[in-house]
Order: sequence, then structure tokens, then C-alpha cells
Amino acid sequence: MPTALIAIDQGTTSTRAIAFDMALRPLATAQMEFRQIYPSPGEVEHDLEEIWRTVVTTVRAVMTEARITAKDVAGLGITNQRETTVIWDRQSGEPIYNAIVWQDRRTADYCDALRRTGHEPDIAAKTGLLLDPYFSASKIAWLLDNVTGARAAAEDGKLAFGTIDSFLLWRLTGGKVHLTDATNAARTLLFDIGKARWDDDLCRLFGVPHCLLPEVRDCAGMFGETTADLFGGPMRVLGIAGDQQAATIGQGCFKPGMMKSTYGTGCFALLNTGVERLVSNNRLLTTIAYQLEGRRTYALEGAIFVAGAAVQWLRDAMKLINAASEVGPLAQQADPAEQVYLVPAFVGLGAPYWDAQARGAIFGLSRNSGAAELARATLEAVAYQTRDLLEAMHADWPSAKASTTVLRVDGGMTVSDITMQYVADILASPVDRPVVMETTALGAAYLAGRAAGICPDLEGFAAQWQLDRRFEPRMDFETRERKYSGWRDAVKRTLTEQN
Repeated sequence: MPTALIAIDQGTTSTRAIAFDMALRPLATAQMEFRQIYPSPGEVEHDLEEIWRTVVTTVRAVMTEARITAKDVAGLGITNQRETTVIWDRQSGEPIYNAIVWQDRRTADYCDALRRTGHEPDIAAKTGLLLDPYFSASKIAWLLDNVTGARAAAEDGKLAFGTIDSFLLWRLTGGKVHLTDATNAARTLLFDIGKARWDDDLCRLFGVPHCLLPEVRDCAGMFGETTADLFGGPMRVLGIAGDQQAATIGQGCFKPGMMKSTYGTGCFALLNTGVERLVSNNRLLTTIAYQLEGRRTYALEGAIFVAGAAVQWLRDAMKLINAASEVGPLAQQADPAEQVYLVPAFVGLGAPYWDAQARGAIFGLSRNSGAAELARATLEAVAYQTRDLLEAMHADWPSAKASTTVLRVDGGMTVSDITMQYVADILASPVDRPVVMETTALGAAYLAGRAAGICPDLEGFAAQWQLDRRFEPRMDFETRERKYSGWRDAVKRTLTEQN
């Protein structure tokens, strides 16, 4: 009898595998970081062989730690960094180039040219997305046009495209399966989220041959079996969802109006809108939250490109801290009379600004400003950006503003009480941190367990969610508004003229 589920959480800076028991309690965890490759400013790549090795190694590690074999595993769930783009050879399984990461801005001019010729309204109407290099389509076009022989090979059906989930599934199944799920497909700029299919006109616009694309499935179901040599026997892959959608599932945000925010490399907030596919007037994204049994649930999403990555910048580039855990205590030492703003536009600004050309800036420095003030500015920037998203969501969906929004949070930064208190203070809303912090992996495991017939329905799963701590706002109104007004002014000064 199976006794476990395994989630593969393939993120932007590391890969994590977690083994869960049948009640979705963690049994074992393994994590490995991998290199970030920066060929030139604004460009970010990953070595796919490194990623593949981290996946195999971490899965094997949790199986060993949890003392389980392939026969004990009811199913695998995969969750992944979204939009990161891979093209590989169907015969050899080898990538034709490094993965181009979601943060990469090399196609900004390409997207600007399409926007100037009036294509963005039609793209947004079909995909719910904006015309931005963040998404996969322009990255596919770049690979086909810049890798020698790639376009001809793609048109001959010799190549395959996928986001990271598809590439991993191909490798796990020994090249037998070329699939993705609706949440990942919805992030490509090629998928009509209303009709749930690849769009011919968008494929022609971006020059993407249909034969390059994977088949799209529900988030829970049979995706294939791993080859026996990888983990000592075959295991079924039964769930796939993009990382932010998996976190939404793991947080139990199944009712319209529920909202979660994940604080990792970036920050991503999703507001469940149910079967209602809202059109944003405030430059948010409309996306598929999850698709089960052919039925889609939609969400409004705000994407912030840099959150935890700014703390890494303090550690790795600025050398102000030795470990991420030091940033909170350092921030608490900041002089209250100092007000420094860090706008972390290292790879442009995401929602609601969408300025691919913007770059990071610091405002408000005085002769007394130092490491502590910069640390506090880094953490406060996370809170300010979250408020930007919340205000845009409330403007798009006024009914969500009728009652107090309780924000459910997850991701690496949420272990910092200081940071979460900043968020609650600037939002003037409660912030709830769950007992199980790895909600992205939990969501993937739930999808696999649901497909295996082990886990309860959505309502039953949501009832299992447990609160670790609620952060209530403590900042007075005048201070909050003064600080946020200063942030808005700093962002305005950072935006390029085109905005």
C-alpha cells in the first residue's frame, strides 16, 4: 500500500523535494541551490542539466530520509518557476540553449515593437496578460531566431518547447510525454484562457509552430510514469501547477475573494475571482488559478519581480549581511528619523507599472544613512509593493474591498516576523502565516493525492489549513500614509519616460 506523496518544487534559485504522508504532513525535505547565469545586464539564464541533477538528487534524498521506495509513493506532484522557457531536441532530449528565466528582459524591445503596432489589446483579451518579456512567447521567438538552425528544426517538428514542468516531465518519463497543465500554459502569451487552447493567431504573431507546443491538461490527473532507473521503480506523475497557483491551492484559497501572497525571489499575489474572468483596468493579470475536471477557476494576479532577491543583493553584492536571517535584526537598528526608499527594479518593474526598462534606485539618503537604513528600506519595499497590488485589485474588483482582506502568506521571507509586521502595517490588513510554510509543495502534493484518490475535495482540504500566527497592523494612519506616499514618489522617479 502506498504511504507517501512526493512534491518536486523547482524554483528560481533552488530545487526542493518534499515527501508527505497520506495526511499531507511533511516527512522529509531536501533542497539544492543552482547557479544564476547573467550573460549581460537584464539577462538571466539557467543551466538545465544543473536543474535536472538537483531534481533527481533531492527526490532520491527525501526517499532515503523518509525510508520509502518507489512502491510506497502514490504519486508525484510538480510545481515550477513559471514563464521560464526551454526548447529541446525531441530525439536527444538535450536543450538547444540555456533556459531563459522569467526575470530575463532581453526581449523588451521586441515586445515594445509589437505594442507600438497595436497588438497588446488582442493579446490581453485572449490571454489575460500584458505584452511583456516576462512571459514565454517572446523568449521562444528569441531562441528560434538566435540559435543556429532552431527555426527550421522547429518547423520540421524536431524540437519541443516547454516551461520547466514540461521539460522535467519529458526527462522523468524518458521522453515519452510532452504535456503541461493549464496554469503553466496560461503564462505563455499563446494560450486563450477562455477557450482553454493554444491560439492560432498568437502563434502566428510570435512565429511559434504549433508542433513545438505541449498538450495541455488539468492540474490533477495522469501525466505519465517515471522511468524505473531514476528512483528504483516507476512512480506516477499525477499533478502539475505553476508555483504561484500551487501556493494558492496549498493555502486553501478556493473561495472568491480569498488572497495569498508568496514571498520568494519575487512576490506574487493572487486573488481568487471564481468562475468570473475579470478584466483588469489597473494593469494586473487575469490568469487561471487552477483547472480541475475541465473547470477553470480564475484569479487576478500581481507580479513583483524582486522581493527576496533584494535581500540576496544585500548579502552577495553589497556585503552588508552574511546571511538572509540577519536582515531583520539589522533593519530594527535603523534610525526612525531616517526614511530611505529602495525601489528594487533590478530587472524592471512588474505590476502594476510594467516598466521593463526601469532599474533599481535608492532615495532619501542622508549623511547618517547606513547599512541598517538600507536593510529596513529593503524589507519595507516588499510591503509597499504588496500594497500597490492590493490597491489595484480592490480597484478592479470593488466587492473585494467591501470586507477586510486577510492576506495569507508563504515563501522564504515569511519566516521573518519583522517583514510580515511591515506588510500588515503598510496594508492596514491582517496577515496570516500558516503552520505549513511550504505551501507551494503542499499544493503540488495535494494535486497528486487528489488524482490518486487519496486526498479530500477542495472544501475538505481547505478545512485542514492551520494558522501559525496572525500579524495585526500596528502603525498609525498618518505614519502609514506618509511612508506610502514617499514610496509612490520614489517609484515615479524611477519609471522611464515611456511610462
